[in-house]
Amino acid sequence: MRIDLNADLGESFGRWRLGDDEALLRLVTSANVACGFHAGDPTTLVRTCAAAAERGVRIGAQVAYRDLAGFGRRFIDVSADDLYADVLYQIGALDGIARSVGSRVTYVKPHGALYNTVVHHEEQAAAVVRAVAAAGALPVLGLPGSAILTAATALGIPTVREAFVDRAYTPEGTLVPRTTAGAVLTDPAAIAQRAVRMVTERNVEAIDGSVVATEAESVCVHGDSPDAVAMAAAVRDALAGAAVELAPFVS
Repeated sequence: MRIDLNADLGESFGRWRLGDDEALLRLVTSANVACGFHAGDPTTLVRTCAAAAERGVRIGAQVAYRDLAGFGRRFIDVSADDLYADVLYQIGALDGIARSVGSRVTYVKPHGALYNTVVHHEEQAAAVVRAVAAAGALPVLGLPGSAILTAATALGIPTVREAFVDRAYTPEGTLVPRTTAGAVLTDPAAIAQRAVRMVTERNVEAIDGSVVATEAESVCVHGDSPDAVAMAAAVRDALAGAAVELAPFVS
C-alpha cells in the first residue's frame, strides 16, 4: 500500500512569513506551491521550487483566485474566460520557475475557495480544466466526486483523489467550512490516527459521527497551520508504522 503526502507551500509574501517550507519539504512527497495570486512572491517561489527539486519532491501548481488580501479563501464570481486565463497564467509562471531550477510542474491543485467552489460549480470547474488542458493536460488533484475531477476525466486528463487529514468532513464527503467550529484539526496524534484510517480503511468519521468513504491517492496537511511540521511528521511516522509506503503519485 502506498500514498502521496502533500502540503501547501511557498505561501510567504515579502516580509510576511507563513509556514516552515524547509522543514515540510523533508517530510512530504508533493508540494502544492503557490503561484502568486493568493500568496507567494517570485523570490519565495524560486526558493521553494529549488528546495523541492533538491529533495526530489514533486511540484504542483497551487492555483487560486486573484485574492492576495483574502489568502484565496473568498469566493470570486469571475467569468469563465477570466478564470481560464488566470489559471493558465499561474501554471505557466510556476512551471517556468520550476524548470529554471531543474524541475517542472507535474500536477495542478486549486487552492482555498477555488478548491471548494469547483466541487460543485460546473462552469468554474470547466474553466480550470480547460486551462489545465492548454497547459499540457497535467494531473488534477481534487476531492473525490467533485465537478473538477468529472470535467477532467471527460477531457482525458488524469485525476488524483485527495483526502485532508487535518480538516473535518461533512456527511456528504465535502470539507466543513472553516467558519464552523471544529472544521480545522490541530492535534498531531489524532491527525496521524485519522491519516492511517483514511489510507488503510478508506474511510473517516464525519463531523456528525457518520462514516465517509475516502478513496484517496494523496493526503494533505495544510502548510499554514501552526503545527504543520509536527502534523506532517506524525502522519509520516504513523503511515510508516502501518506499512504504508510514502511516494509521489507522479513519476
